[in-house]
This record gives sequence, C-alpha cells and structure tokens, in this order.
Amino acid sequence: MKFAQIMLKNSSKLNIPKQVDRFSKYSPTPLSMKQFIDFGSANACEKTSFVFLRQELPVRLANIMKEIDFLPDKMLSTPSLKLLQSWYAQSLMELVDFLEKDPDDKIILTKFTETLINVRNRHNNVVPTMAQGVLEYKEAFGVDPVTNQNVQYFLDRFYMSRISTRMLMNQHSKCSGHLLKTWPSPTWADSRCVSLFLSLDAYESAKMLCDQYYLTSPEVEIKQVNFEGPSDLIHIVYVPSHLYHMLFELFKNAMRATVETHETSLHLPPIKVKVSLGREDLTVKMSDRGGGVPLRKIERLFSYMYSTAPSPVAENGRNAPLAGFGYGLPISRLYAKYFQGDLQLYSMEGYGTSAVIYLKALSTESIERLPVFNKSALRHYQTSTEADDWCIPSSEPKNLGKYEYSVERKEKLTR
Repeated sequence: MKFAQIMLKNSSKLNIPKQVDRFSKYSPTPLSMKQFIDFGSANACEKTSFVFLRQELPVRLANIMKEIDFLPDKMLSTPSLKLLQSWYAQSLMELVDFLEKDPDDKIILTKFTETLINVRNRHNNVVPTMAQGVLEYKEAFGVDPVTNQNVQYFLDRFYMSRISTRMLMNQHSKCSGHLLKTWPSPTWADSRCVSLFLSLDAYESAKMLCDQYYLTSPEVEIKQVNFEGPSDLIHIVYVPSHLYHMLFELFKNAMRATVETHETSLHLPPIKVKVSLGREDLTVKMSDRGGGVPLRKIERLFSYMYSTAPSPVAENGRNAPLAGFGYGLPISRLYAKYFQGDLQLYSMEGYGTSAVIYLKALSTESIERLPVFNKSALRHYQTSTEADDWCIPSSEPKNLGKYEYSVERKEKLTR
C-alpha cells in the first residue's frame, strides 16, 4: 500500500510539467470591476463561478510558472525559491483535479471552495518568501544590470499574477457565502468603496505605528473635489483592501520622512491629502514636507533588488516597522496598475514629496491587467545590456588645463 502511494506521488510530480505546458498555452481572461461585482452579487451563481475558475486559475498559475523557470539557476536553487515552486505546483494540481467534476454536485462545489481557501492560505507568505530568495541570491552572487532588469520585470509580473489569483479566490468565497474575516477592509470588489473613510482608516493605522516608534506623528488634512456634486461623498467601485494598502504605505512613508526631517522642530508640518473624482479618474494626491529625495533615486524606490530585507526587525531599530522590507511601494504601484490605474511619485529634494494614485472612476473601464507568457515575454528574459548611445558623465571631471598642456607638449615633441 505504501509503495502504491509513493508511486502515485511520483507520477503526480512527473505530471506537473505537462499540466504547466498545457495551461500556459492559454491566455488569462481579464475581468472588469463590473464583472467582479456581478460575480459577488446576491444573484451570483456559485456554479458559474466554479466552472470559470477551475479553468482560469490553472491558466493564470501556469503562465507565471513558465516564467519562474527563466530566473537565474542559482536563484532557483535557493531554499526559498524551491519552497515557493512546490507551493505553486501543489496548488496547480489540486485545482486541475476539479476539471472533470460535476458542477451540479453541491458536495463538489463545497470541496472546491475549501480547496481555494487552502490554496489561498498556502500562498499567504509568497511575498516574503520570494523576497528572501532574492536576498539570498543577491548576498551570495551580487547583481549585474542584466539580472537586475530581468528580476524586476519578472517580479512585477509575478506579484501582479498573485494579486489577480487572490482576487478571484476571494470573490468566489464571497459568492459561495464563505466570507473572509479581513481587517481593516474587504478583499473583494465593493460597489460603494468610500475613498474618504479609507483615507482616514489608513492614516489612523499609520499614525498608531508612528506614535509607537517616534512618540509623535504629523496631522493630516484631507479635502475632496467631486465633479458630480461638491457636497457629495466620493465613492467608486473598487477593492477596499487594495486602496487601503496603497494609502497606508504612502502614509507610513510620509510620516517617517516628516518626523525624521523635522525631529528638532516643535511643530510637524501636516500631510495634505486631496481626493478628486472626475469623469474618468479618481485621483488621490498625498503631499508631505519630509525633505524629498533626489531625482536619481525615485525609480530605485520601486526596485525590488534595491531593498530586499525579507522582514522588518523591530528590535534593531525603532523605525523598522515603518520601513518594512522595501516592497511596499512597488507592490502598491501594482495594486494601482491592476485595474488600469497607476501610482507616481513627484519629489522636490530639500522640501517634500507628492504621491499620486490614479484609479478608474468607471467600473466598466477598470479591467484586470494580467501577465501572459508568450514570445514577447520571452524576449525580455533574453535581452542583454548594450552600450549606451548617450555619454555617461564621469564621477570625477577631467582636468581640462592638464589635458591642454599635454596636447601642446605632444605637438612640440612631434615638430
């Protein structure tokens, strides 16, 4: 009996590459925010969701699993990456088991929902595990420009894929009546996501951390502009947890910068937030007077390879929990881009920084942005760094006087 179980387990492992090849040939099907709302409505059909997800989730997992193979071999050999690959392989095979199951069987639907919850829980630590793998590789082998470019490209797509699969699983859980206990905001699409209240919630959470580690925190000034009606509260169709995550991360950064820049001041300048709803966009602008950052460092703030400590260490520094492990901004930008929005930073060194979140105001235009594995994606991993066609400034300017003298001396010698 034990021998049979071992053989069955080994045959399952051998079948994983076949299933990855099979489902990666299909492109993911992006959904709009309106479709998510329809899936999660009172009239939603759990059976319809089951039939869609049992095909769609393997497709999304397989597409990103194909790209994992293009990471450097030495990175794939780290314990963290091996563990992560085992999670994805196990989840894929568990979902594939439902392909031929009867959607009219209530027991099957219940088991499918339980499987989704198990998959979601299994992948809870994907972000810190991947961060640990990148850190292990970086410390052991260093990073060259080509590797940095490839890893940045991959991680944007990898984390975007993870956001999308969790979104599908959470929406199905809501549809099937298995609501998730989440704090501080729901992890599924909400037809009345009130941005003003979420801004206050995110501020209070960040303020609590800031007070704990700095014993002080800046105040906040929030204003709204609504083209539909100046006195109407702004709300859109969105995922509250996604917006909360972005706002919380920006508040943490703004508070830390403000407190550290004005640590000798009696009064901290406030963080100013303006929420504006237009015909196409909902825009949230957060401005601080935290000293800003140089232009050359702006893009670094979105780089996974620039800061990859796997977890904050509270005992080694009072500001560690506010700093996190360096993935806050890049993943916040992915949350914004997931439904065709964006997150941008504008900084004035010596003064402060403004962060702007752009979201689609219309649910029909908020459509998933999903990675797909194809020849175009493959070319990104095969590119190499070429010589720049612009002059690279020297860190030490040439002594032109010395240069002219050497030229004159050379001319005299050749006469």
